[in-house]
Amino acid sequence: MDRVELISQLNEILAQEFEVDIATITPEANVKETLMLNSLDVVDMIAIIEFKFGVKIPATELSDIQTFEALYDYVFQNIKK
Repeated sequence: MDRVELISQLNEILAQEFEVDIATITPEANVKETLMLNSLDVVDMIAIIEFKFGVKIPATELSDIQTFEALYDYVFQNIKK
């Protein structure tokens, strides 16, 4: 899977799951604010990403993932492992 395909799939899944307009998901946007996530929703988001892409996101790494660009980078870099 290339990066463009990953971004497209990830945006589509997150927009549908958290019922937001896909147009609001931009690389520089804040993940939690854009998706209106509370702490339980963050756990759900991680579970979805782990299930759909086979990427584990440890809690220690989560604090570094603030924007969608950071999320894309993390998933893309770890999907190959």
